[in-house]
Amino acid sequence: MADDAALPVTDESLRQEVRAWLAANWPGELHSEADRQGWMAKVVEARWAVPRWPTEWLGRDLSDAQGRIVEREFAAVGAPGTGQDRTNLWANTLLARGTHALKEKLIAPLLRGEVGMCLLYSEPGAGSDLAGIRTRADRKGDHFVVNGQKVWTSYAASADYGMLIARTDWDVPKHRGISFFFLPMKQPGVEVRPLRQITGESQFNEVFITDAICPAENLLGELGEGWGVLQTALAYERSVMGEGARGPRSGVPEGEGEPLVALAREAGVLSDPLIRQEIAKVVGLKRLNALNTARAKADLKQGTSSALMSLGKLAMSRILHEEARVRTLILGAGSLLEGPDFPRAEDANFLTLNAYFTSIGGGTDQIQRNIIGERVLGLPKEPEVDRDIPFREVRTS
Repeated sequence: MADDAALPVTDESLRQEVRAWLAANWPGELHSEADRQGWMAKVVEARWAVPRWPTEWLGRDLSDAQGRIVEREFAAVGAPGTGQDRTNLWANTLLARGTHALKEKLIAPLLRGEVGMCLLYSEPGAGSDLAGIRTRADRKGDHFVVNGQKVWTSYAASADYGMLIARTDWDVPKHRGISFFFLPMKQPGVEVRPLRQITGESQFNEVFITDAICPAENLLGELGEGWGVLQTALAYERSVMGEGARGPRSGVPEGEGEPLVALAREAGVLSDPLIRQEIAKVVGLKRLNALNTARAKADLKQGTSSALMSLGKLAMSRILHEEARVRTLILGAGSLLEGPDFPRAEDANFLTLNAYFTSIGGGTDQIQRNIIGERVLGLPKEPEVDRDIPFREVRTS
């Protein structure tokens, strides 16, 4: 922001500034990837992408409430790009815990969407217990040498960097020997193999890492303190997953308003009292989750984590399974059909299968219940016999 540009003082002055900027710059729609990239560059340069962030890092130092004003004005005209200070998992984690050099290098490209990212967390022997990872990163001068295997990694084949957790100290308890990195993915030591999903897609991958090089400046947080960085990253991930999920993939329009109401009207069963009751349950869950998500995000400060995010993610998991069940109920025997000639059944079946993505990714439903029980409700922790012993002494099956 220019030195002579004053930050908005009042909500109304901010609202008028955003409206004027959008009127002068928003083309109404984006027709190509080049259009999208050009638009995102404008949004970032004007400091609307992350309005709550400090001015040093392309923000405007706005309050959360004023950030919402910016988001509402963008949404009113259908313009994307703002609100990334709440939703951009990669950039928020980097801002909170990255080195100055890495932030200088990647913050702006991440906000513009120019850098592909993936998550290198889960391992074949450490899925729900991420603290049990065995991928290792050994310091060699100005870099780390990484060896190990990761699994369930979305978009690994196209990613430029992976947010990696790796073990850097085997002589302390498992939570204290983990470090967090931005690992360059496009190098000879990183092999990506696609995994076929139940939906027929192959967005997930397994990643084999052999003597891969990670610059020391790509370490986020202090050495051995990666568990805390991971909690920050997971909070943002669960926030995004708790707010929304993939919709139907057929591309056939479903009508205006609530999708289940439109589908029931199209199927001629909207007057059925049982159908109406089931739809109402799903709508009620959606409304309640929206309120809880707003509460959780208000509680989440930059660089921290919030157990309340687990409520939203768990609720979204239930919503997706319930919505898929009601779609099947509405379609009846027609839900047994599939293929492009039967788009409504195709969508119902896809959404039924894809609901498990949210039940598993970002921490399973069972993990979320543990977090809610221990950190929100204050219930006793589950026993962990290996929590306080050096990791190299932990027994494995």
